[in-house]
Amino acid sequence: MATIAATVSSTARGVARAPVMVRLAAAFLLLVAVLAVAGPWLAPYDPAAQDLMLNVSGPSGAHWLGTDQLGADVLSQVLAGTRAALIGPLVVALGTVVLGASLGILAGYRGGWIDALLNRLADLMYALPSLLVIIVLVGVVGGGYWFAVLVLTVLSLPSEIRLCRSATLAQARLPYIDAARTLGLPAGRIMARHLLPNIMPTVIATFLLDFVTALIGLSGLSYLGLGAPPGTPDWGTLLQSGQNLLADNPWISLAPGAMIALTATCFTLLGDWLYDRYSANGDHS
Repeated sequence: MATIAATVSSTARGVARAPVMVRLAAAFLLLVAVLAVAGPWLAPYDPAAQDLMLNVSGPSGAHWLGTDQLGADVLSQVLAGTRAALIGPLVVALGTVVLGASLGILAGYRGGWIDALLNRLADLMYALPSLLVIIVLVGVVGGGYWFAVLVLTVLSLPSEIRLCRSATLAQARLPYIDAARTLGLPAGRIMARHLLPNIMPTVIATFLLDFVTALIGLSGLSYLGLGAPPGTPDWGTLLQSGQNLLADNPWISLAPGAMIALTATCFTLLGDWLYDRYSANGDHS
């Protein structure tokens, strides 16, 4: 854990010296994280409050992004919806990185039938049209939002397994691994204490990119009415609810759409930068 914390700390210091675009992306993501925690309290109005006398209206001094067809404040819904929009992708990314990194390291270090089996399973899942599978399963089975999170986590595993397997294969050929084997260290300790810290930058970078994929996927499901439960403020749901009201108040769709696009872009920028900066480096400890 100390080594992982040191890697995260080193990443934070690296961001401070990163190009301007990366620093701006990191600052925006920090703002989004604050909104995810405190959005409902920062909202100027109760997101669920309705004023049918207002109906749908454009931006004004009282409602900066206007109101929707039920008179609810759009800005409040966007701020409050940050948490719902991010918590699912975060669970997907965490589940993918924990399972995928573990299986990828195991396949890369052990090789043999374990590697062959995981590769065949990865090939099988790669052949599946992920979004179509999720839509069919959630729509037909009626599993709901968290079922979609589970399915998306499983379908995101192949890329994580292969990336971590490739990084592990590159590290497993280095002298420090041979030295650890010569000392008689157990395979589990070699994988956990030596291999994992040295591929941690790749793991962090892929975690960010997995988050982007999950954010877009779950927002798309919410747009189709298969994501967040009805009545829950969510960027994808807001995007769908405003599509027929663009002439009256385009901000109902533009605001959540912009948040999805900017969040995904910033995570991608940060993930690409981390991968380019750290993927070739290792502590070889």
